[in-house]
Amino acid sequence: MLHVNKWKLCNLPLKQDVESKRVLKRLPRAHAALAELKGIASSIPNQSILINTIALQEAKDSSEIENIVTTHDELYKSELDLITSMESKEVQNYVRGIKVGYDLLKSQGLLTNKTILRIHEEIEQNRAGFRKVPGTTLKNSRTSEVVYTPPQESKEITDYMANLELYINDDGLSDLDPIVKMAIVHFQFESIHPFYDGNGRTGRILNILYLVYKDLLEIPILFLSNYITRQKSRYYELLQGVRRTNNYEEWLLYMIDAVDVTSRQTIDQIKQIRDLMLEMKVVLRSKYKFYSQDLLNNLFKYPYTKIEYLVRDLGVSRLTAANYLNKLSDDGLLQKNRLGKSNYYVNYRLFELLKKK
Repeated sequence: MLHVNKWKLCNLPLKQDVESKRVLKRLPRAHAALAELKGIASSIPNQSILINTIALQEAKDSSEIENIVTTHDELYKSELDLITSMESKEVQNYVRGIKVGYDLLKSQGLLTNKTILRIHEEIEQNRAGFRKVPGTTLKNSRTSEVVYTPPQESKEITDYMANLELYINDDGLSDLDPIVKMAIVHFQFESIHPFYDGNGRTGRILNILYLVYKDLLEIPILFLSNYITRQKSRYYELLQGVRRTNNYEEWLLYMIDAVDVTSRQTIDQIKQIRDLMLEMKVVLRSKYKFYSQDLLNNLFKYPYTKIEYLVRDLGVSRLTAANYLNKLSDDGLLQKNRLGKSNYYVNYRLFELLKKK
């Protein structure tokens, strides 16, 4: 067994065969779940609905791994600029990181270090870039014992990241299954630990963007943070286990299962969102002359909405938007609340659905 301090990070591709029989046996189920998720997501006419709602859930879960804890209510209020807290701002930064990364991937067709740097810039709200000063170590959160020392010198970090960028984008370097490759990319990124802070959150965004890049999904809606949050100690234990033994099997199995389980959870959630949208559409079309698809989309894109959102998205006057929302709240379809001098309106059935995850 290799001692942790003697383990040496190597460039990719790996020299060893990591697709064991157990790994290969587990992959088909995860791919089937991803394919079903990709299909079910297309049944939602406005994809921004899923990106907004599910990405915010991921941001909350991913931040929680880093002990940044907030509630759904606080998140949605902060989206409306009704409250401001350090925690909610951090989560909102994470959502922007997802969207910036996705937009750059779609426009460039590659997943580059420039994109990774831009994601990190949004998360941390600074341009510190890759580490330049030695001294970063990873410690056991309970004992404060140093368990791993990542690359220290600036050139070493940039060289490893250049190699990772090449590995991500050049399939000629490796013919591994893309889910396996995603897990290896994640391990490599976390082991390079290129930033002073925000490595975990950036690395978890990199996971989903890689699956989009490989066309296993159309939009970034599969997020593994909820799975990791529930098995946090196992996640760190397996990362460290690869560094101790150079054996990737258990780590790969963990990540494959994370993709499988999370895909199926997200499928169920999207089906519930779709069904709830259809229910509300029937009611709106039958009872309200002001019904429009844009109105329905707004009420599901923003679980908490306000007059200004309808003015912007529907192109109506402020008085008209207020009349729409007040009528829907009077009839019990929305819940009207007041905070300070502002009213906001809650699609409470959608809110409860998202909160359940």
